[in-house]
Amino acid sequence: MKEVRTFVLATRNLGKAREISAMLDLPDVKMTTLRDFPAMPEVEEDGATFEENALKKARETARHCGVPALADDSGLEVNALDGLPGIRSARFAGDDASDDDNNRLLLERMETVPEERRTGRFVCVLALVEPAGGELVVRGECCGTILDGPRGSGGFGYDPLFYYAPLNKTFAEMTSEEKSRVSHRGEALRKLHAVLAGAPDGA
Repeated sequence: MKEVRTFVLATRNLGKAREISAMLDLPDVKMTTLRDFPAMPEVEEDGATFEENALKKARETARHCGVPALADDSGLEVNALDGLPGIRSARFAGDDASDDDNNRLLLERMETVPEERRTGRFVCVLALVEPAGGELVVRGECCGTILDGPRGSGGFGYDPLFYYAPLNKTFAEMTSEEKSRVSHRGEALRKLHAVLAGAPDGA
C-alpha cells in the first residue's frame, strides 16, 4: 500500500478543492487547502503567462507550508481580442469585478465580431511543486465559440457564453460529468493523474 501523500491546493475555495480532489481520484493523496494555513499571504499573480502564475503560486505555497503544493491558473483566450481576457480573465472588468461584470464587458468587446470569428479557448495550467524543488506543469485546453448572449445557469465565470459544439451546449448547460469530460481543467487533471498514479513516491 502506498503511503498517503498530503498536498496543499493553493486556494481557499472549498468548491474548487472538492472538484480537483474528486477528479484526481487518488486514494493515496490527501488534499488540503490554504484554509489550513491561515498565515499564508496572498500571492500576487503578476506573471505574463498561465504557466508563470501557476508556478509562482505553487512555489510560494510549497515554501511557506512545507508540503507539496498544487496551484492552477486558468482563463479564456478569445482570438478576435488577441488572446484577451487571458491571464486577466477573473479581473477583466476590474480587480473587484463579478462574473456578470466580466461577461458584460466581453459581450461589449465582441459586439461587432461576426459569428465565424467568435472562436476562443479555455486554458488551465496546473503546477505541482515540492518544497525540495521538484516541479511538474501540465496544461489543458478546450476550444469553443463565444455566444452573443448567455445560456445556462450552471458553472461559473464565462461558462454561459462558451459554446462547445460537439455537445451543442455551453459550459453552463452541461452536467458536472459532461464538463469534467471535455473541459480544460478536466484535461489538465487527467494529465496530472497519469503522472501521479505512476509515481512511487512524492510527485
